[in-house]
Amino acid sequence: MSEVDSPTAPTRPTPSSAVTVTTTADPAPRPGPRRVRLTVSRVDPWSAMKVSFLVSVGLGVAIVVMITVLWMLLSGMGVYDQINTMVNKIIGDNETKFDLLDFVGFGRVVSLSVVIGVINVLLLTALATLGAFLYNICASLVGGLQTTLTDE
Repeated sequence: MSEVDSPTAPTRPTPSSAVTVTTTADPAPRPGPRRVRLTVSRVDPWSAMKVSFLVSVGLGVAIVVMITVLWMLLSGMGVYDQINTMVNKIIGDNETKFDLLDFVGFGRVVSLSVVIGVINVLLLTALATLGAFLYNICASLVGGLQTTLTDE
């Protein structure tokens, strides 16, 4: 038996089985934007925790800065002094002086906003991680969240 007659020999395409490609000058335009339907079947809890931690740290810093600027703005406008004089007029006792800054001083307000920011970071991170676990359980039961993306 020769190589040509061998069943394991590679076969060569004959001219009749060759594929011909034709091109046109004007390709047909697309009918519209391409639409793809996707399903979010699982959310990784570890990545949800990392992202929610970073977002909540950013929110915590923003809260502290916002409270600091608000306190300085109110102090600069003299709101605390006006409240002090009004309360002292209402009390009418010259021996007892009321000072609002004993209760809402700058250090006290900023430290309270830092504590609120830290609690915010812990709670948001824990809730987002728990939400990812709950989403995975619900998605395994009902199939997940379906969304449609378009390419315009």
